[in-house]
Amino acid sequence: MCGIAGWVDFDRDLAGEYRTARAMTATMSCRGPDDEGLWLTGHAAIGHRRLAIVDLDGGRQPMTAEDDGRTTAVLSFCGEVYNYRELRTELLGHGHRFRTASDTEVVLRAYLQWGEGMVDRLNGMFALAVWDPGREELLLIRDRMGVKPLYYYPTPAGVLFGSEPKAILANPSVPRRVDADGLSEVLDMVRTPGHAVFTGMSEVRPGHLVRVRRSGLTEHRYWGLEAREHPDDLPTTIRTVRDLLEDTVTRQLVSDVPRCLLLSGGLDSSAITALAAQALPGEKVRSFSVDFAGAAERFRPDAVRGAADAPFVRDMVAHAGTEHTEVLLDSAGLVDPGVRAAVLAATDLPPAYWGDMWPSLYLLFRAVRQRSTVALSGESADELFGGYRWFRNPAALSADTFPWLTSGSARYFGGLAFLDQGLQAKLDLPARRTASYHEALAEVPVLAGEDPGERRMREVTHLNLTRFVRALLDRKDRMSMAVGLEVRVPFCDHRLVEYVFNVPWAMKSFDGREKSLLRAAVADLLPASVLERVKTPYPATQDPGYERALRADLAGLLAAGDSPVLPMLDLDRVRGYLRRPVGAVSQPYDRGGLEMALWLDRWLTAYDVTVDL
Repeated sequence: MCGIAGWVDFDRDLAGEYRTARAMTATMSCRGPDDEGLWLTGHAAIGHRRLAIVDLDGGRQPMTAEDDGRTTAVLSFCGEVYNYRELRTELLGHGHRFRTASDTEVVLRAYLQWGEGMVDRLNGMFALAVWDPGREELLLIRDRMGVKPLYYYPTPAGVLFGSEPKAILANPSVPRRVDADGLSEVLDMVRTPGHAVFTGMSEVRPGHLVRVRRSGLTEHRYWGLEAREHPDDLPTTIRTVRDLLEDTVTRQLVSDVPRCLLLSGGLDSSAITALAAQALPGEKVRSFSVDFAGAAERFRPDAVRGAADAPFVRDMVAHAGTEHTEVLLDSAGLVDPGVRAAVLAATDLPPAYWGDMWPSLYLLFRAVRQRSTVALSGESADELFGGYRWFRNPAALSADTFPWLTSGSARYFGGLAFLDQGLQAKLDLPARRTASYHEALAEVPVLAGEDPGERRMREVTHLNLTRFVRALLDRKDRMSMAVGLEVRVPFCDHRLVEYVFNVPWAMKSFDGREKSLLRAAVADLLPASVLERVKTPYPATQDPGYERALRADLAGLLAAGDSPVLPMLDLDRVRGYLRRPVGAVSQPYDRGGLEMALWLDRWLTAYDVTVDL
């Protein structure tokens, strides 16, 4: 895992721009703490920061290919290709010779053999840049599910690019401006594919390739979900899911550095843990979980959490025999200014939704990184197999909007509580949300003759896989890479996603429960308590001390009177909230407005953002 950055300009010689190119690359140091590299010539500057995972001594980047002393291709690659060994064997058969044992060189040689078509052969998570000096062409390619981020900023004569916006913002030619559309993207829990918030900047969409030539910039899709008939019966489907999971987990365990599992005691992470233990017989698999100090005494069931994670984690650890570490957090750590600054620096945007989960993930990953460099996690299972409550809520399914923004679920994403009503009217978020929803629906593939109920569930699944899961993957990527930890997500394997996407909903929910198909596929691997556990989200703190600390911060902003966020807020409503007793809110999620106000203030200040409304 790594961070990439670069600059192509067809009207100038970038060989003299070493300082700027290195500054852009240096912003990726958290993503790649082990090594750095920079390749400059003529019209291209390609940078790389490395987190060494496979072939620790080889695999340095940017990696070049030469022919008779002439550079034929330059690669800066972030991610992992899990089928690189098979591809290496195939490329050897085509006459290629390798000087390293890295997957990076396999990608480089695959480009030389198949050109941009090599991306169709890659199984993995990746964001990569290939500069072809002979063609004077840059390719920017992102993996199918968008596990790894990649941004670009077109210029009059080329492009700037990077794994994160900060790499592009480090170039002095890029203004730190956000218009009304960008601010709306920040404020609403609706991710627009390709939107990067900062004016003029874009994100390479998952499954897309961006080509930059003298003639201009073009983008096209090389992969997307397709609607197909599902020919298998239920037993065959269960067996196929199990086979795909076993193969995927086995592939994703390949590493030359210590690896571990992120274990919550839920179905998804427990399935990955059990499959990893099965794939590594005789090896003590390491696992990590997170909880809050005093949670055992303080825990109270709420609308989405019927029980704490810890008892289920213990059952799974005993069952799988993992070497387990429980990471305990407290409110002081969650509100620590240094932690909050690190979270913001990793995201480049206000991480308001899910509140304390951003700093808690950062702290969890920081603790994990002390003992492991690679971790496997369970993201995307809920989106793929139908784990969320809105998959079974008739009102959410029939609503003319994203299911997670309906009345039964929207409280989880309520970051607008303190936003000035005039500003809200100007942004018109409801209209933007409606337009975004219908744009997303138009992308859903159609299967001729499909039952209307099945078609609707296909739509909801597609919305989750192309809109909702992206926010979770971004959160996981930014918080893990902020500490140089690579997190792999087996449920995002494109073969599994393609197969399960086309399984009829009646089969996915054959026993009337959430994730019926996944539960059946791993039933023999899990203890009964975990197998029967109801879906529970990532833990949020229930400590009133956390809310008190946030209130104190917001009161401080009001008292100072010079915060850039104050003109955006309904100050009467804020003051009314601060007069309420601590704990008057019913759920941790109800702190959304408070979190949004504080993160907006930090972002506008730290990034010196100009908002154009």
